[in-house]
Amino acid sequence: MDYAGLTAFVDDAWEQSIIPCLYDYIRIPNKSPLFDPDWAAHGYMDQAVQLLEGWCGAQIIEGLSVEVVRLPGKTPVLLVEVAGDGDDTVLLYGHYDKQPEFSGWVDGLSPWEPVRRDGKLYGRGGADDGYAVFGSLTAIRALQQQGIPHHRCVILIEGSEESGSPELPDYVAALRGRIGDPSLVVCLDAECGDYERLWATTSLRGNLTGTLSVDVLTEGVHSGSASGIVPSSFRILRQLLSRLEDEESGVLVDAFNVDIPADRLRQTEATAQLLGAGVRQRFPWAADTGPMVTDPYEMLLNGTWRGTLSVTGADGLPAVKDAGNTLRPGTAAKLSFRLPPTLDAEQASLRVKSILEADPPYGAQVRFQADAAAAGWNAPTVAAWLEQSMDAASQAFFGHPAAYMGTGGTIPFMDMLGQAFPGVQFLITGVLGPQSNAHGPNEFLHLATGKRVTACVAQVLADHFKR
Repeated sequence: MDYAGLTAFVDDAWEQSIIPCLYDYIRIPNKSPLFDPDWAAHGYMDQAVQLLEGWCGAQIIEGLSVEVVRLPGKTPVLLVEVAGDGDDTVLLYGHYDKQPEFSGWVDGLSPWEPVRRDGKLYGRGGADDGYAVFGSLTAIRALQQQGIPHHRCVILIEGSEESGSPELPDYVAALRGRIGDPSLVVCLDAECGDYERLWATTSLRGNLTGTLSVDVLTEGVHSGSASGIVPSSFRILRQLLSRLEDEESGVLVDAFNVDIPADRLRQTEATAQLLGAGVRQRFPWAADTGPMVTDPYEMLLNGTWRGTLSVTGADGLPAVKDAGNTLRPGTAAKLSFRLPPTLDAEQASLRVKSILEADPPYGAQVRFQADAAAAGWNAPTVAAWLEQSMDAASQAFFGHPAAYMGTGGTIPFMDMLGQAFPGVQFLITGVLGPQSNAHGPNEFLHLATGKRVTACVAQVLADHFKR
């Protein structure tokens, strides 16, 4: 491999082709079905997938075929196939649906208008993970440009990942024959501990989302006459959450935690030593706010292997400027649980419902309605060839050895693939590094890292063929 030539080729592809298309992609508000139930009528999903389809189809790649696959009532999937020089298969995965806008974008930035600034491309969905199909196909094209062989590659880009991938099982079943039996899975939807090396994800937490609602009245009443007699729905909601979470420490009750494997503890310790204060500094802290724990090792374990609860939304609470002296009839909160990688998400969902709805305070009407429960994932032991390949790629294109870390987010497809293809190897990596802020305001794609990750994927595909 001509490393300098491949680096130049990838850089040119990003600058001349990928980044301009990402501008157009970011401008499309194709929010995931969970956040836009009327996605079909709005047409943004079709607009986004057609943009990606057009770009892919224009690439000069031997053995390329591009198709948008549609199942009734489901967001379309982009399926790209590239014939290879051998009879093995690599599956490359990403998604094109997006999280909603969120608030707090700084002046000059917004979710749907791309801005390039200081080596970063701002806007919703570029890093999470609209760049995936571009990076995957460019890696293949870079190999062919140098005459380096690779096995058959299948690129699958879905449209419901940010909703927990509820539509993906049906697509995988429908496309099982065309996907084949991959021996390697490459996913570009993960985090990176810094922008100095290739990061390989070793685990993913599961995710459970749902709505907890508490009703005490059929309509709002004067707070002066009712308070002290009618219990506050907000206070009851706080009581219920305390059944699951210690409000002082943020630790979930034992039922939502697991024994952490010894090898993951060792890897986490090495990553903590590597990143140090960077574990904390990746977040945009307000004023003097500090982390829940101060030890980087414990921070990493909290964020990758321990269960957590976040309240991500609420109904029944008027804006502060509109809040009158009224005792509200009810409160509803959107709950988001991150579950340990090896915890059964469906069983956790049933357990949460049982705990929250049992013996409601004051006999209030309490309901927990789960939206989605997605399994976590713990990676199999990395094959020697892949470990060596990732390290060589990181050294060649970043100048530092590869590193390993668990990820606090959820990619349901990985657990699905691990069960469907026992023994398959995984390269799960990404560009979501310090302050890239996927799902929140000011999300950005670190462009230099996107280019380097693309080059690293090319190296791994070449080594996969040589193994």
